[in-house]
Amino acid sequence: MSTEELKYDPKNMVFRRLGNSGLRVPLFSLGGWLTLGGTVTGVKDIIKTAFDAGINMFDTAERYANGKSELEMGRVLRELNIRRSDLIISTKIFFGTDTSGPNSTGLSRKHIIEGTRASLARLGLDYVDVLFAHRPDPTVPIEETVRAFNFLIDQGLTFYWATSEWSAREIEEAHQVAGRLGLAGPVAEQCQHHMFHRERPEAEYAPLYARYGMGTTTWSSLASGLLTGKYNDGIPEESRFNKHSEDSKFKKAVQELESPEGKEKIRKIRELTKLANEELQTTPAALALAWVAASPNTSTVILGASSPEQVLENLKALEVLPRLTPEIMEKIEAILGNKPAGPQTFVRTALDGGRKAFY
Repeated sequence: MSTEELKYDPKNMVFRRLGNSGLRVPLFSLGGWLTLGGTVTGVKDIIKTAFDAGINMFDTAERYANGKSELEMGRVLRELNIRRSDLIISTKIFFGTDTSGPNSTGLSRKHIIEGTRASLARLGLDYVDVLFAHRPDPTVPIEETVRAFNFLIDQGLTFYWATSEWSAREIEEAHQVAGRLGLAGPVAEQCQHHMFHRERPEAEYAPLYARYGMGTTTWSSLASGLLTGKYNDGIPEESRFNKHSEDSKFKKAVQELESPEGKEKIRKIRELTKLANEELQTTPAALALAWVAASPNTSTVILGASSPEQVLENLKALEVLPRLTPEIMEKIEAILGNKPAGPQTFVRTALDGGRKAFY
C-alpha cells in the first residue's frame, strides 16, 4: 500500500450533475464488469491510469464476478491510497452473491440492506456515493423498495439511490411513491445507450428527463466493442467475442453479427469509421463515445477497459465532443437512420418557438 496519498487532478475532464442531484460526476467513468474480478490483468494500472486522467468515478456491482469485482476495487483503491472524498463509488444491488436463500436476491428491504452491508464489507468502505437497484423487482411492493433505499441514505451508507434497466413506468412509480411519502426518489438510471440502442434512453425515458431531471449513467456505449470498428473485417482473435466465447451474451452477439441485420450494422460502422477518420481525425470508438456523451441527459458514460492504453484511447472522446457540430450530427443520423420518433403532438405546435414538448 502506498504511504503517500494520491491526489486528484481533474485534468480536462468535464463534469455534470448526476440527474437532478447536486453530485458532480465525470462525463466518463470506469466500470468493473470486465475490468475487475480476475477477467483481465493489470487492474491496478488501469484504475490508476483512469484516475490520473481525470476519472474519479468507479462503478461495480455485487453480481460482477460474484463479488470479486467489489473486492478487487476495494483492494486497489486502498493500495493507491486515494482520498475517499475525491472518489465517487457506485455499486448495484439485486442479484446477490449467494442465490441459495429465498431472500438472498431481489429488492426486498432485507436484501437491499443486508446486500449493501455485504458490498461495503467487500469494498472496505463505510459508504458508497450511489447505490443502484440493478433490476426492477415486481415481486416486492415498490413502497418497500423505496423505503429501504431511503433507510440506507438516512444511515449514511449511501448518498443517493438510482435504478438500472428499469422501464419508464417502473421509474415513474418509484417517483410517485417517494413523492407521496416525502422520500428521495431515484436520481439516475443506468441504461444501455449506443448508436444502435436508442429507443429506451432517447424516447421511452423522455418524460422522466422533463419531469424529474433524471440523468443516465450509460453502459455498453461501444456496443460490446462493435462500434470500435475492429469487427469491420471479421472477429479478431484478441477480441472479447473470442476471449469470452462461452459467455451466452457474446455467443448471441456473434450470431447477430452474421445475420443480415448484423451485416447492415457493419456497413454503417464502416461509414462511421470513414467519417471519424476523414472529418474528425479520430477513431470510431472516440466518435461513438462522444456521441453518447453529447446527449444532455447523459450524466456519465461508463467505460470498460482491458488495458491502461484502452482507457486513454477512449478518453479521446473528450477532444471529439466539442467538434460534434450540428452538421456532423446530421451526417451521423443520415448514416444510422434509426432516430427514435418524438412524442405525437397531433398537429399541435408549441406556443413559444424553440421549446420542445414537455416529454
